[in-house]
Amino acid sequence: MIHGEIHQNVRQYINGRWETSATTGVSANPSDTSEVVAEYARADRRQVESAIRAAADAFPHWSHSTPQRRADVLDRIGTELLARKDELGLLLAREVGKTLPEAVAEATRAGQTFKFFAGEAMRGGGENMASLRAGVQVDVTREPVGVAGLITPWNSPLAVPATKIAPALAYGNSVVFKPAELVPACGWTLAEIISRAALPAGVFNLVMGSGREAGQALVDSPLVDAVSFTGSARNGERILQAAAARRAKVQLEMGGKNALVVLADADIDHAVDCAVQGAYFSNGQRCTASSRLIVEAAVHDVFVSRLRERLKALKIGHALERGIDIGPLVDEDRLARSLAWVGIAREEGAEHVWGGEPLKRATAGHYMSPALFLAKPGHRIAREEIFGPLACVLRVADYDEALALCNDTPSGLSAGICTNSLKHAMHFRRHAEVGMTMVNLPTAGVDFHVPFGGRKGSGYGPREQGRHAAEFYTTVKTGYMLA
Repeated sequence: MIHGEIHQNVRQYINGRWETSATTGVSANPSDTSEVVAEYARADRRQVESAIRAAADAFPHWSHSTPQRRADVLDRIGTELLARKDELGLLLAREVGKTLPEAVAEATRAGQTFKFFAGEAMRGGGENMASLRAGVQVDVTREPVGVAGLITPWNSPLAVPATKIAPALAYGNSVVFKPAELVPACGWTLAEIISRAALPAGVFNLVMGSGREAGQALVDSPLVDAVSFTGSARNGERILQAAAARRAKVQLEMGGKNALVVLADADIDHAVDCAVQGAYFSNGQRCTASSRLIVEAAVHDVFVSRLRERLKALKIGHALERGIDIGPLVDEDRLARSLAWVGIAREEGAEHVWGGEPLKRATAGHYMSPALFLAKPGHRIAREEIFGPLACVLRVADYDEALALCNDTPSGLSAGICTNSLKHAMHFRRHAEVGMTMVNLPTAGVDFHVPFGGRKGSGYGPREQGRHAAEFYTTVKTGYMLA
């Protein structure tokens, strides 16, 4: 697809067929709001229920398919994603506003994820154990859960769906996939690639629509055995209550208020690099973004000074423009919310260091300069997830205070530390109350083959990614047999 072309025929994919509906929506390019990226049809509740029934009907056959068949399907999807990574990256950059290199990297990651789970489909696994009783054989095996309802966010519209769809199919589940409304073209394109991978009708289904209607229908349906959701904590809590009430399996990834600790012995320039990448790249629109920068007093002032200079030098502009560090925010609402947080920070008395203004560029878009404040632990910008290009620096006396402040949050996704002390690095890795720790690395940036997820309010249920994905997409069966 070339730049400027409208992505046509963005429809539902149900039971092996493309369907449309009367209600339509539009996604616009956040770098140039005059450009329509996609026109799409919203599924009504009847269509969502039809997709769920199709998945339920297809499950028995797919769940008993051979590992080789499942591996071949996933490998075929991964191969096409990798072959088309530049085209897919261009689409993603136009629809979300990520810089083109980052968008291509996400498309590549999606392909690699499908390739990884092609391998996992072949490995299967199980245990044969000796019984406590003579002459009795015990086998422990894993079986697919059933119909998986997968609800994904707008900020990573290829990588996150791949993280959910690939293991669901690899372990023999059928799928109903609902992408975020802001990214219909990315969701449709991924579904279109999957639709040509020789899956039986009904094994994979795509439904476009709002969380209130399409998403809720997935959560409420007694035919959906497992619900995996990535998004806000508020919506995650609602999904947990509704799905758990009918005893469905639930997996939630709900963001965080991540901290990057900078100790006095750290390489300050490297720490600044970690802070800029973690807090501001992708406009902070990442659940792993480090919006709290906890800095030891001895290096506080020099760190803030160098960070300010780095922010001043960042290039903000059209996502497809060469040399751009940060593109636009995803839509007008996200820009307005981020600017509102700047106002809240000022009202509460946080000291403004840099940025936080709307920007004008050659094309009309949702541009904003990255904002930096000096804050106190009680300020809202230091307590609540912002999901925008705003970070605050918190001064601490020593490592012990830094660790305590790092853990003083209801979230627990990712946390990082910049230090040259092995003692502090090892202690931090053990005592940071998060699902992922980073030493001398940005808090944002993870590998696709290892577990991903958080503690406390950041997550619920088994981890995503890697071999640990089997914990959610399979159920364990213990079999006894008299030999």
